[in-house]
Amino acid sequence: MTDISKEALSPPRSFLSQDAIQLFYRLLAVLLICAVLAVLNDSFLSLGNILNVLRQASLTFFIASGLTLVVLTAGLDLSVGANVALSACIAGTVIHATGSPVLGILTGLACGGIVGLLNGIMVTALRIPSFIATYGMLWVLNGLTYWYMAGETLHGFPAGFRQIGSGYLLGLPIPVYLLLVFLGIGTLFAQRTIWGQQIYAIGANPVAARLSGIPVARRLLLVYAVSGTMAGLASIIFLSRLNSAEADIGESLTLPAIAAVLIGGTSLFGGVGTVFGTFIGALILTLVLNGMNLLSVSANWQPLVTGIIVILAVWLDMKTRRRTS
Repeated sequence: MTDISKEALSPPRSFLSQDAIQLFYRLLAVLLICAVLAVLNDSFLSLGNILNVLRQASLTFFIASGLTLVVLTAGLDLSVGANVALSACIAGTVIHATGSPVLGILTGLACGGIVGLLNGIMVTALRIPSFIATYGMLWVLNGLTYWYMAGETLHGFPAGFRQIGSGYLLGLPIPVYLLLVFLGIGTLFAQRTIWGQQIYAIGANPVAARLSGIPVARRLLLVYAVSGTMAGLASIIFLSRLNSAEADIGESLTLPAIAAVLIGGTSLFGGVGTVFGTFIGALILTLVLNGMNLLSVSANWQPLVTGIIVILAVWLDMKTRRRTS
């Protein structure tokens, strides 16, 4: 391997130490939020509420984990929420038509993956900036979903299928087990595989990555396909959890997913961040929203608070990068 290849695949040590420090502060924030909410509301530490927080955090994490890989390449996928809606509606139709949850799950995953692949093709082959390409895809998917559903709502899925999103195993919600599995897979892929290191290298310096022989276009196709497939997985969890599917199911999902990625420390400029950090970001965001619900804060204020948190996360990211430079 040439020297430039080694340089491209080896993130600077200062970034790694910075990641560790930021992760420590985020874990500290989780403990602080829990302590404050425990003082303000007696119900916060109840077993039912803790399990509810973990379940909600897992739903956000499924979308945000794939999105993390896209952001690591300095890209963005704004179509994940609309992708969830279309995948859920198509998967629900297949389950109703065939009576087979397995076929429905495979269809939902395939639909999500194909949408992600189309995003990747627009970014790599057509060279459309990811923000524009995925924003356009968001409107395309919304239009397709509303046309496909024609105002109808699907509901009444098999009891076994509903266990995926609503069931428990040994006292823990099944989505939490899925979270642990995909958290492990995502962390190992990003941190321990050559493909993961190449994704970091592309985000840190795309020119150096290309000159070092990294197949940039193929890796970008991969990350957008993974992001779409994880949106497809989230659609199955939502479909199972809600026991219904309608065209507007994904409208409120994109901003929390982006917020979880940014709060978790993944830089919008690429090359810095971890899948585990995104899990912590999803947990922090869910705790804040859960706290507002427990404290009877109006639902009208919750998007405002989420937006402020995102702005603060981006500001801290920019400030950290300037200090590191």
